Amino acid sequence: MSGLNEMKDSLHQPIDVHDLTQDQPLLLIGNPDNRRTQGLQAARRRLGLKPAVVLPYVQLLQNWRHGRTIADTVDSNLPVPLIRIDAPGEEWEVERELLFLGAMNDSSTLTDRMGAEAFSAEQALALGQEWGRIYAPAQWFHGWKACLDRIGSETRVIWPEVRFMNDPAEIQLMFDKRICQQHLSSLGVDVPPALPSSQPIRNYTDLCASMKAAEMHRVFVKLACGSGASGVVAYQVNPRTGDEIAVTTMGMEQTQAKTIFFNEGRLRKYTRSEEIATLMNWLCAEGAQIERWMPKATLDQRAYDIRQLVAGGQAGHAIMRLSHTPITNLHLRNERMLPAEAGLDEQRMSLVRTAAQAAMSAFPNSWSAGIDVMLTNGSNPRAYVLDVNPFGDLLYRVEHHGLGTYEWEMELLRKEPI
Repeated sequence: MSGLNEMKDSLHQPIDVHDLTQDQPLLLIGNPDNRRTQGLQAARRRLGLKPAVVLPYVQLLQNWRHGRTIADTVDSNLPVPLIRIDAPGEEWEVERELLFLGAMNDSSTLTDRMGAEAFSAEQALALGQEWGRIYAPAQWFHGWKACLDRIGSETRVIWPEVRFMNDPAEIQLMFDKRICQQHLSSLGVDVPPALPSSQPIRNYTDLCASMKAAEMHRVFVKLACGSGASGVVAYQVNPRTGDEIAVTTMGMEQTQAKTIFFNEGRLRKYTRSEEIATLMNWLCAEGAQIERWMPKATLDQRAYDIRQLVAGGQAGHAIMRLSHTPITNLHLRNERMLPAEAGLDEQRMSLVRTAAQAAMSAFPNSWSAGIDVMLTNGSNPRAYVLDVNPFGDLLYRVEHHGLGTYEWEMELLRKEPI
């Protein structure tokens, strides 16, 4: 990451990428100081590859706001690079710029409309960070899609033959849980059934009516563009008594007659209809994927699913995520275990790998993703794809053929460039 400090100091200074690896130039669009970028650079260093040159999101987004393009930022004389678009998270300035971009790129289509919360462009830039708060996710997603669109269009102007590890348009598709699951299902990939409804589910009342009509009493309600269990609710209704339980990481606070939503990093249980209605009204307005809550396979009374990394068509690293609760994400301090440590047999792992590879093949212009797969219980289990994460290769302390995730990916690329 030579030259990184200078790039931070001068946002419009062109990036010199002539020092990229002689095998395949790699340009990384990401956040320079986070664990993803550092992990990738460390892997390249261990393999004897020159570091990727990083185009920071904050530089990219602020340049756009001031009327500049990627062509003003990178050296247009460099060889056609391979571009890795990484996750934009974990940096407040980037989140604020994406909210600004979302305000500037509003859309009125049904599945793309702005959500319950919205900020003007000026308000977005003036926001101060409140740790854990979920800011206007539909607006953020507008900004993120606009960002991906501009990355795709502007880089193709500079290099018509540019190659992406994951195509910007397909990253958008993976990121929207509603469209992604429909896409996978249309191609024959097994996914949990969506809650059927003749009309869009816009609020808690619609949700309850649709669940009752479908006799689907247990559902997952997932923020369409959420990650890391943010905006995920395991919701069930007793059809006999009407009692409700919603388990989620989301907290709520009332401030100035407005409800603020937080991702608390721990699970909470709501049983009062008024609170559940507030939660569901917000999620449905922001855009939610609502699907059958399917019982997962268990190990020692803990439900589990598996994050399976697929790169270059190959199924590599896999990690089990185990929990006594319905939500298994690792950042909730759930237990992690290697499938071999858990004694998971080859029949089950073959089902996981096959499902993950089938999901990855649904994105022909993308090279890698972390695929979350659940198995059903019983002697004849089935595999269902729960999520496709275009940035799902950040897995700690997991090896495949003696290599970490980034080392394995870089080695694959060195052997068979995209």
